[in-house]
Amino acid sequence: MTIVVGYVPTPEGEAALAAAVTEAQRREEPLHVVNSSRGDAFVDSRYVSEDRLAQLRERLDGTGVVYEIEQQVRGHEAAEEVVDAADRVKASLIVIGLRRRTPTGKLITGSQAQRILLDANCPVLAVKAAQ
Repeated sequence: MTIVVGYVPTPEGEAALAAAVTEAQRREEPLHVVNSSRGDAFVDSRYVSEDRLAQLRERLDGTGVVYEIEQQVRGHEAAEEVVDAADRVKASLIVIGLRRRTPTGKLITGSQAQRILLDANCPVLAVKAAQ
């Protein structure tokens, strides 16, 4: 089994990655990090650049967790990429980060998070970034 984490270089993405690493260590399972661009080009600021990718690898190397990083630029929504990856690797868990919401915004979960929660074929752990 594998743990899949949707990662973007934001406080929410960092919280998801930290939680995923903790779960991977606790369960002794590998980690599959999914980072996808929203479009068909590397212009999305949420897509991890080569420099940041090297930093991410260095950070993960220090955890002792077996991992792989998947980056897709296919024009698919992030939720679709995460759920597809989880199905492909037969994930035991998906970890995602959630943005903090205003009282009104709490009525509606973010569309990508909501799609993952509804479409995933395994448990989903949703975490918030520390304030």
